[in-house]
Amino acid sequence: MEDQAEGGDVRIDINALATDLENMMHDDLPVSSRCCIFRVPNVLSRHNPKAYAPNAFSIGPFHYNNPDMKATQKIKLKYMRDLISRSPDTNPEKKLRDLTAAISEAREEARGCYRGSIGMSMDEFVKVLVLDGCFLIELFCKSSYNEFVAEDDPIFGVNCMSTFLLYDLLLLENQIPWLVLELLFDMTMSPNVAVPLSKLAVTTFFVSIFSIGGNIYQKEVGHGSKHILDLFRNSLIFPSSIAKQDRSLNFLTDGKQMPTATSLQEAGIKFKKAASTTPSNILDVKFEDGVLEIPQLTIQDTTESLFRNLICYEQCLPYCGEVITSYALLLDNLINTPKDMEILCKSDIIDNCMDIEDATIFLNRIVSDTYILHFYYCRLVDESIVYVVLFYFVLVT
Repeated sequence: MEDQAEGGDVRIDINALATDLENMMHDDLPVSSRCCIFRVPNVLSRHNPKAYAPNAFSIGPFHYNNPDMKATQKIKLKYMRDLISRSPDTNPEKKLRDLTAAISEAREEARGCYRGSIGMSMDEFVKVLVLDGCFLIELFCKSSYNEFVAEDDPIFGVNCMSTFLLYDLLLLENQIPWLVLELLFDMTMSPNVAVPLSKLAVTTFFVSIFSIGGNIYQKEVGHGSKHILDLFRNSLIFPSSIAKQDRSLNFLTDGKQMPTATSLQEAGIKFKKAASTTPSNILDVKFEDGVLEIPQLTIQDTTESLFRNLICYEQCLPYCGEVITSYALLLDNLINTPKDMEILCKSDIIDNCMDIEDATIFLNRIVSDTYILHFYYCRLVDESIVYVVLFYFVLVT
């Protein structure tokens, strides 16, 4: 049906317009409630676009056709071949067909994990999931079992390559569903690998980040994980006492914020690095008897990217607790100037590997344009403010 303007000129094809709008709605809405992999919203990516883009390895469909990622495709193929050749089945060709068939059967469920268009056909989507999934499984196996690593290994034999890859795997846009990894892992499991996939990833490949290790690994970390970034977030969340608080008691409504490190120090509050002998993680900040105890945080060039992707994930995932975002906001409150940063560095709370002004700017901007309804450090902030107010009250009286 066509609508006509005055004078008989054709203006709009109503049917075509309606069809276009229907297609747009289909592309824009999540396919299912399993949706957990998102493109970074512009309101967040504009602050540092490079923080969300892979350096060397594409994982999943969003960056698959990036020409800068093509050079590492051969490495992924080699790792897939290594994994399949070590599989209990003796026929690699049949094993590859079986893996492809299994992922093809799960393709709709896997597709439902992605928000919006993936920019490829379903056949290509299945191919990407098989290749990238096998690559990741073999990567974690090689990281845990030295006997699987050849002398000329293209990742573990090149220092910079493993570092680039480590952080590429923790980008929100660079994920494949955990259900795909588990399916492939179960089908390629060899007798030499007797560790759950989630523990294999957390306690070996990610052990160097935020002091995550076997001493704090819990079964809940792997149970229900949506993808690798979600698994990494869970490895921080589940062992944390802060994250276990009742979310409904932590509404951020009155605009109160943590005083800066300089203000706290002037009020007589002491800063202490949390003891490394007790299992803890960066989230477990405590205030007691005038002492603010904070686990050590290493700040380096890759730290901003890691935080931004964790925060973006919490901002995009429906009904997700803003635990990492709350921690970043707490740091933003504490560190307002390089002087604040120096106080935390001298207390060995911040292990800063960057220029001190750059590190300060990064923390001041890390939560820009984010929305926090539940702030998990409300009680800590209230206690600190009361201590500061009482200190100055006693001082003036």
